[in-house]
Amino acid sequence: MRLGLAASFAGCVAVWSSQRLSAFAQQSPPSSAITERRHGSPDESSLLSRDTREAIGVSISRAAKEAITAMNDGFYDKDQGRWSPSVAWWLSGVALQNLLDFMDKNGTRDYMKQAKHIIDEQKKPLPWWPQGNGSFRADSTDDTGWWALALVRMFDLTKEQTYLNISILDEAYMYNYWTTKDCGGGLYVDIKAETYKNAIANELYIKLAASLHNRIPGDTAYLAKAETAWNWFNASGMINGMNLINDGLAEKDGVCFNNALPMWTYNQGVVLGALTELYHATKNQSYIDEARKIADAVVNSGTFNQDGVLTDPCEAEDTCNNDQQIFKGIFAYNLAELSRALSGDPYRDYLWRNAQKAFANDRNSSNFYDVSWDGPFRNSTIAKQSSAVGLLISLL
Repeated sequence: MRLGLAASFAGCVAVWSSQRLSAFAQQSPPSSAITERRHGSPDESSLLSRDTREAIGVSISRAAKEAITAMNDGFYDKDQGRWSPSVAWWLSGVALQNLLDFMDKNGTRDYMKQAKHIIDEQKKPLPWWPQGNGSFRADSTDDTGWWALALVRMFDLTKEQTYLNISILDEAYMYNYWTTKDCGGGLYVDIKAETYKNAIANELYIKLAASLHNRIPGDTAYLAKAETAWNWFNASGMINGMNLINDGLAEKDGVCFNNALPMWTYNQGVVLGALTELYHATKNQSYIDEARKIADAVVNSGTFNQDGVLTDPCEAEDTCNNDQQIFKGIFAYNLAELSRALSGDPYRDYLWRNAQKAFANDRNSSNFYDVSWDGPFRNSTIAKQSSAVGLLISLL
């Protein structure tokens, strides 16, 4: 059993280490509703659900902050500058994105010292991939992409060119693994072997290149790369007949095709953020139209929803690994980026319903969250917690 998972004990929080919590017991949440905070409106303006108007209200901003506090108290290792060092490194890149997005939305700088420390520690050459020479250049293009996007947000917050420069280095590193040799284009995800072109690496690249264009006055090169990558992705076959995205591509006799491997929420999510960045760059309505097809397919899909609550396929059998536990939060904050670019914020109600369920059913009294947002709460990990934080932040 991996450190960070353990059987729950009724009525208390189990502590496996004096430095961090590694499992969290079932406890009754102190409140069953959170209040909506729309941009420019008071925190306590309206209850999340009409059915819980009599419940004690907690603002979404407060709920997100409490979840971040739990994430830091339970899983953050200050000495190493990352969360749960025994699990995949990229998860800390997403958790860093959570902190930065919270500050960006709330106009605070509550976690800036921590964010700078994380970046300073993690930009060092990686022990398992020293040939990357640091600056988040890892042994897979997707791992690099998560951190590069967090550095873009750090630039947004600080306006310090140093952070954008790191993202620029990371884009160049990722682009080194773009080739037309197989499948007519696309990035390999596996840098060592260069055998697999998958959805997530290419979606992250499109979002990164478009994000750089949107922050570098006069740029044309990054936009051209982003559009080329999207055109290839859209024609690659990874988007199936249901307007949902499978894991990647297979090849036989020189022909590439959808590998029909499981569909995951994060593959549906990152592409929404990528297309939204492309829309901001070009005002080309086709990018929004394609994003809406995918978003609508997800929110109406029986594969990804149980009783209106977002799920990943592994939840039904309780087989989600540490990577998979974080996927839904990534979908949520990317869906919110799309929704805010559209008239009427059309996906906000969907996100609210999920936040209500998670807050009421999937949270213990110490503000830790489990993987299934409709509950029950059994235990938490950094991936489960970051996923819930991503959901809550999507509503700020």
